[in-house]
Amino acid sequence: MDSQGVLFRNNVKVTGFGPKALIFAHGFGCDQNMWRLIVPAFEGKYKVVLFDFVGSGESDIQAYDPCGYHDLNGYAQDVLDICSALELKNAILVGHSVGATIGMLASIQRPEYFDRLVLIGPSARYLNDLPDYIGGFEREDLIGLLDMMDQNFQGWASYLAPVIMGNADRPELSDELELSFCATDPKVARRFAEATFLSDYRKELSKVVVPSLILQCSEDLIAPLEAGAYVHEQMKGSEFRLMDATGHCPHLSHPEETIRLISEYLASFNLIQESELRT
Repeated sequence: MDSQGVLFRNNVKVTGFGPKALIFAHGFGCDQNMWRLIVPAFEGKYKVVLFDFVGSGESDIQAYDPCGYHDLNGYAQDVLDICSALELKNAILVGHSVGATIGMLASIQRPEYFDRLVLIGPSARYLNDLPDYIGGFEREDLIGLLDMMDQNFQGWASYLAPVIMGNADRPELSDELELSFCATDPKVARRFAEATFLSDYRKELSKVVVPSLILQCSEDLIAPLEAGAYVHEQMKGSEFRLMDATGHCPHLSHPEETIRLISEYLASFNLIQESELRT
């Protein structure tokens, strides 16, 4: 597929100024609009790249292939295709939830495309594997959620959105997420959910060589503290920050803290680069 085809397929939008690209990869059931509260803070210094994974948002649904997207590597290829189409190198990828996992997979395949990863609420496996690993869910619970998607997609969206979002005192947040879920083709969402929640990428973590920041929300029912800590322990060169933000979507519920922590990390990265140049 040529460059213009890739940009159309993934509904790519580029804003901002600066020599370095900041790529935002959204999570399951979401789209690029979910970044709207934090993107303006970075457009003055960075070339901001927004996109929708195939099957999400305003991507080209005709490009969706169940075989190509049967696991997360197909979505990682989306990211690599975008980097190639825009001729990006040494970019910074900010990934939320499964978008973080997809970003990690992309960086393993083509590490030269990325200088840094910022992983918000990452999880290498959502299923518990006791006693050694806590992912947050038992298999029967996730199978039940997938069955609910098949039987009552609206009911599934209505149930899961508040669980993911948290912050019950702000129902408008979960209402927005529910609408985003319902805007997705149910069959595509079902396959993406299976590729996300039944996956196990724990063995891939040690292959990530790109330095990373892990942002872990407090009281996150989707990616609990143990899951984020595991990612940090297994990824060399990663930093871990426990946020005051609660829920699983801090870029929507707590944008100021999210902006501050990302900005601090990028500033420290820039200082290291400047020091290396001086020496």
